[in-house]
Amino acid sequence: MFGISALGWVHTLGSLPAIPLAAYMFIKHGRIMPRSRAGMAYFVSMLIGGCTVFLVAHQPISPVIGAITIVLLLAGYGVGFIDRLGRAGVYLETIMLSLTAFFLMVPTVSETLRRVPDGHPIVTNPDSPLLKGALGLIVIALVLGVTAQLFSLRKQGTRLARQG
Repeated sequence: MFGISALGWVHTLGSLPAIPLAAYMFIKHGRIMPRSRAGMAYFVSMLIGGCTVFLVAHQPISPVIGAITIVLLLAGYGVGFIDRLGRAGVYLETIMLSLTAFFLMVPTVSETLRRVPDGHPIVTNPDSPLLKGALGLIVIALVLGVTAQLFSLRKQGTRLARQG
């Protein structure tokens, strides 16, 4: 179904929970909260997706996106443990984890538009204006979202919470 192998389904179903988890945290907290239950589930889901992409990728850029996502994920979750960074750590954490959500959504939207409905996908050409427009909207959402997050963090000042 959808031209996806068994390993492809492991990749897809393993990374799929990260989407609603990220949405939940963005809505509830304004950012991904790495030390919350949802944040830990997001981490596991993203790690599954990031690691398995190397085994299922068909596009030459896919392993690059996977590697960048894994690096950002690990750095985003690790930076909160570097006390010397202070508030800057929360800013870095927020930016890096927002970028992981971005790198999740780019292939998700692209692959969905190019595979659904099964047998007659919405987009058949990678240069499709619809696909380019959808990806452009994701870039705009990233820029506006990170900007809003940074303003919110600045407004919070010393009350920056690192807990979930």
